[in-house]
Amino acid sequence: MTLLDGKRVAGEVRARIQTNARELTEQTGIVPGLAVILVGDDPASATYVKNKEKACAEVGFYSEVYRLAAGTTQDALLQLIDRLNADDKIHGILVQLPLPKQIDETCVIQKIAPEKDVDAFGFASVGKIMIGSFDFLPCTPAGVMELLSAYSIDPCGKHAVVIGRSNIVGKPQAMLLMHQNATVTICHSRTRDLAHYTQDADILVVAVGKAGFLTADMVKDGAVVIDVGMNRNAEGKLCGDVDFAAVAPKCSYITPVPGGVGPMTITMLLQNTLTAARNRAKSE
Repeated sequence: MTLLDGKRVAGEVRARIQTNARELTEQTGIVPGLAVILVGDDPASATYVKNKEKACAEVGFYSEVYRLAAGTTQDALLQLIDRLNADDKIHGILVQLPLPKQIDETCVIQKIAPEKDVDAFGFASVGKIMIGSFDFLPCTPAGVMELLSAYSIDPCGKHAVVIGRSNIVGKPQAMLLMHQNATVTICHSRTRDLAHYTQDADILVVAVGKAGFLTADMVKDGAVVIDVGMNRNAEGKLCGDVDFAAVAPKCSYITPVPGGVGPMTITMLLQNTLTAARNRAKSE
């Protein structure tokens, strides 16, 4: 069994991003810029935003963070996005989810200019991912694919099972695996006899948000297991969706939590922002 070390791979990718960003600035004068908007005071979201701000500084990006009150109106948020859409210093815009209940997430996401949609949640980005001709990829699925590539795990011809059908992870993850010629099965909360599918998986991606959901009896020997979950167990310890201690001995490769997919997510956000800045430079 080999651990898929997301921390190491993320470090290597960030070093490459830093070099490429510096070269872009030297050649064009453009410094990749990311704007992050946080509405409310959710502790987990605040931590994520702080980590994104830190990551931008590490690779030499320009960043702006807007921390708005929980009572911010939808109109006020849309006006801010309009200003950032028109700001030449900003190449990527990210609105931290979830948003307070008075704000329509779909409306907000669609307000972001497609060329600045570095979360790849907008309709235009989703459509491009569907046909395999995209500028940006959702950060977590992109991070999974980068991990597989770093360890020379080729999905071509393999049976990949994705547990979870969210717009953020499950659905785009299935599309990316399909684009690399895997045969993909999507499972979810209504799937009957889930183990029937998981026991046949060569590559198994688990994104359900339930600690210890995937047990050893659900995994075949030699499988590659990717744990996207980020949970707290009864003792308050960070853990994934996979019963790691029981499942790991059966795997050829497995991601730990923490230190697996997590470090890759923000790294791919940086990659998307660099891509957006490069696209801007080409258009000038």
